[in-house]
Amino acid sequence: MNDLVLSLVARGGYWGVALLMALENVFPPIPSELIMGLAGIEAGKGNLNLWAVLLAGTVGSVAGNYVWYWVGRKVGLERLDHFVDRWGRWLTLDRKEVEKFNRLFHRHGASTIFFARMVPTIRTLISLPAGIFQMSRRKFLLWTFAGAGVWNIIFAGIGFQLGARVEEIDAWTGPISTGVIVIIVVFYVLRVIVWRPDEQGVD
Repeated sequence: MNDLVLSLVARGGYWGVALLMALENVFPPIPSELIMGLAGIEAGKGNLNLWAVLLAGTVGSVAGNYVWYWVGRKVGLERLDHFVDRWGRWLTLDRKEVEKFNRLFHRHGASTIFFARMVPTIRTLISLPAGIFQMSRRKFLLWTFAGAGVWNIIFAGIGFQLGARVEEIDAWTGPISTGVIVIIVVFYVLRVIVWRPDEQGVD
């Protein structure tokens, strides 16, 4: 995978970085940590400018996340209510919890988006509810850019410092991402087992 990403970054330059980061946030086949880490390595070698890498990667992240935000806005709260009524058991959601999430995004949407951008897997999934609960488009784009920017600075910076030691990035970021995904899956399974819907629902 390292060779594939390196090839795309080397051939596509900043456009390649932006495209990979956009695709990673739509359907994450390649970890963003690896993309930005390898792009940082290319910058460390002098083949790319580090600041341009960061800008390209962050713009790509925003574009990819906006796809899910747009999908969320098209789904809307009314359709979500119908979906929850039918599939809430497997989503471990009822209408009362949906309303809680709605309030969360209206009161703390900025900080939710910002910090979620730094959690593997969640950093992509958070865009969907942001759209469903009609978070301000301008606020979504601003805080997505800020959160993704911090994330990208960290991993491009690591790559820049590592130089040509590509395998060191994959060696420690890979297990971290895998661990987070395992924790999310385990948490979901346990929640499905113990979750009980609110019988009263939301008026």
